[in-house]
Amino acid sequence: MYPIFFRLPGWLPFMGGAPITSFGVFMFLSFLTGGILLRSEMERTGHDPERAWDLVFMAVLGGVIGAKAYYVLLNYDALLADPISAIFSRGGMVWYGGFGGALILIVYEIKRRALPLGQMADLCSPTLAIGYAVGRMGCFLVGDDYGRPTDSWVGMAFPQGTPPTRVDVLESYFNIQVDPALVERFGQIIPVHPTQLYEIGMASLIFLVLWNLRVHRHRAAWLWWICLTLLSIERFLVEFVRVKDDRFFGPLTLAQVIAVSLVVVGLLGVRRSWSSEKKPVAGEPA
Repeated sequence: MYPIFFRLPGWLPFMGGAPITSFGVFMFLSFLTGGILLRSEMERTGHDPERAWDLVFMAVLGGVIGAKAYYVLLNYDALLADPISAIFSRGGMVWYGGFGGALILIVYEIKRRALPLGQMADLCSPTLAIGYAVGRMGCFLVGDDYGRPTDSWVGMAFPQGTPPTRVDVLESYFNIQVDPALVERFGQIIPVHPTQLYEIGMASLIFLVLWNLRVHRHRAAWLWWICLTLLSIERFLVEFVRVKDDRFFGPLTLAQVIAVSLVVVGLLGVRRSWSSEKKPVAGEPA
């Protein structure tokens, strides 16, 4: 894996020697990819394409704040022990927190610019899926958000992961018991499910589905509700093999409970926005 691509030259003021991490690079690329795609779609539908970058900026701002806020609230013990480190550390970026924070600020920006909310939601849907796929590549390269130990052919070890897939780390950090047979076969560095790659594959397929459905005859926001449903199903499924320490609901993680709730909301939205009437095609210029 490549957690650090390179370090900035030491002679640079303030930033000298700072690492350029794969996670940071792919976070940047995820927003850049989304911005380019959204700009193209806004131009196609007759909107000012430069407004796409305003929405991307809000997504970045809200995503970072929301992701960190979710992590801090979920790990309040770390917050109480060391507030500065918990709030300003590089780690602790949780997807649903980032999603919620970005959603709030994007809706605010759409309303502020007097853009049609439903149509903008549809235009943002493929962008969200492909951006998620690109961002997960950063998680893979840095060795984060991986899955449970496995001896299957898909298993991959992250000796320099965050944290590494070492037996003592897995048992102490995630409170799981590593099968002694795995230790005997692989030693102290255990292969795990590369759930980042699973998510990249599923999110990419979702993007292709949304891209092919983006011009439709249903009510505005129909595609958004499909996007929300599919991404929530994806997250629900992958959580079964992710290594997690927040299974507060029996075998289910907190993320799975949120995912189920969003699937219900998404399906209700799809039903309400479904239309069998002939009408102007959504996703086309008015």
